[in-house]
Amino acid sequence: MSTRERWRRAAGLLLVVLILAVSATPEFRAFVTLPDHLRLPQGYAHELSLGLPFSKAVQTAGGTGLSLAGSGAPLQLAAEQTGRYTIDVKLFGLIPIRRMTVDVVPQIRVVPGGHSIGVRLQSDGVMVVGFAAVRDEDGQVQHPGRDAGIQLGDTILAIDGRTVRGEDHAAHLFQEAARKGRPVTVAIRRNGERIERSVQPVKEKESGRWRVGLYIRDGASGVGTLTFYHPPTRKFGALGHVIAENETKKPFEFAEGLITAADVVRIQKGKRASPGEKITKQLESGPRLGIIEKNSRFGIFGRLSGAVRNPLYPEPIPVAMASQVKEGPAEMLTVVDGQKIERFQIEIVRLMRQPTAEGKNMIVQVTDPRLLSETGGIVQGMSGSPIIQDGRLVGAVTHVFVNDPTRGYGVLIEWMLQEAGILKAETGAADPRGTVSLPGGSSVVPGNSNEAVTAICVHT
Repeated sequence: MSTRERWRRAAGLLLVVLILAVSATPEFRAFVTLPDHLRLPQGYAHELSLGLPFSKAVQTAGGTGLSLAGSGAPLQLAAEQTGRYTIDVKLFGLIPIRRMTVDVVPQIRVVPGGHSIGVRLQSDGVMVVGFAAVRDEDGQVQHPGRDAGIQLGDTILAIDGRTVRGEDHAAHLFQEAARKGRPVTVAIRRNGERIERSVQPVKEKESGRWRVGLYIRDGASGVGTLTFYHPPTRKFGALGHVIAENETKKPFEFAEGLITAADVVRIQKGKRASPGEKITKQLESGPRLGIIEKNSRFGIFGRLSGAVRNPLYPEPIPVAMASQVKEGPAEMLTVVDGQKIERFQIEIVRLMRQPTAEGKNMIVQVTDPRLLSETGGIVQGMSGSPIIQDGRLVGAVTHVFVNDPTRGYGVLIEWMLQEAGILKAETGAADPRGTVSLPGGSSVVPGNSNEAVTAICVHT
C-alpha cells in the first residue's frame, strides 16, 4: 500500500471518528431535536438551545410580537402577541441550516377532570367482530360470511335493502331472508366506502337455524376518566386514547355516543403481568352528562350537558403547551373510592418530543405511597386521568405498562386540545373564548374508568 493511500485511509478514519464524536455531544443532540413547529402561550418566555456553536437565530416573518434575545446558549423567546412567526437558524449568521415556525396562542384555561364516567357508543348498523364455523346438515363445515368476502371490521348497514337497527334485528333479517332459499344481499361499509356482498346462509345441523357465520356487535360500553372541560365551548376530552375493537383493533365507528356518571365500588389491585382495574356500579344507572362527538387516537371528545366542577380546582387552570412540560414531579387526579376526586404524586420520567402529534408523549411513574398501596400503581380505568405540573394541565394518563404497573404512558394536553377543536392545528390559534371564566353549575358525580370497552357479540 502506498504512502498516499495510507494517508487517505487515515484521514477517512479520522473524519468518521470526528463525526461520531460530534454526534455524541449534547450540543449536537440539542440541534437535531430542535422542533420545526413550536407553540407558546401569550406572555410566556421560553429558552431554546440552538445546539451548534457559531449559530444565530433570526426572525424572518411574523412581525414584532415575538422577541428574540441571546444566541445559542440559550436563545430567549418572549411571546408577546398572538400570531405566527418564522425563525431561521443560520451558521455564522449567514448559512441557513434550520427553520422553525412559532405560533403564539392565547392562554387556554380549562377545568381539570378526574371524574369517572361511563362511556356508551351505539354503532350505525352492526360491526363484524369475528367469524364462526357453521356445520351444515351434511356435517360439512362452512364459513358463508367469510367466503362471501365480508371482513373483520366491516359494518353491516342493510340486509336485502332493509336498514339494520341492531344485533337482534340483523339476526332476524338474516333468518327471514334465508327462509326464501336464496342468497342475501348485504350492504357494508368498509374504510368509508359502501359496498355490497352476496351471502348464501347455511342451515345449521344442530339448531336447525340459518347461519351466515358472523359475530356482530352494535355497541360498546365501558368506563373512563374525564380529562378536561372547557367552559366557554362546553367541550370535554377524556380517556386520552382511542376506543378500539378488541378483535379488529380498529377505531369503533359509532352513530351515537354518550357519557354518564359512574361510581367506583372497589379496586382490583394491579401487579406484574396482571393489570388491575377499577370496578364500578352499573353504568346504565348513572345520570347522563354529555354526548360523544369524536373517537380518536387522543381520546373521546364531545360536549357536556352542563358545567362540571372539580373541588380540588374550583377555578379553571391554564394548560401547558408541549414546550412547557418538563421531566420531574407532577400530580395525577383520579378516583379510587366512591365519587371522590383525589390528587396523587407521580413523576414524569421521560418526554418524547415527536415532530408530529402522537398519543404516547411521556412516561410517568407513580410515586405516591398510598396509591401504590391501594392500587399497585396505574390500573385500567385511570386512562384519561389529568396530569398537572406547576399549576398547569399538561396531559393525561393513557396506558399502563403490563410488566410494571407503577409506570405508564401519557399524552400531551396540547394534542387533545387540538383534536377537540379548541386549539387549531393549521394556524395554531386558540378558541377566542378560551379565557372566559367558568360559569356556575352542578358537580359531576365521579366514579371509575376502564380502558377496556366491552360488549356482547351475537352469532348470526
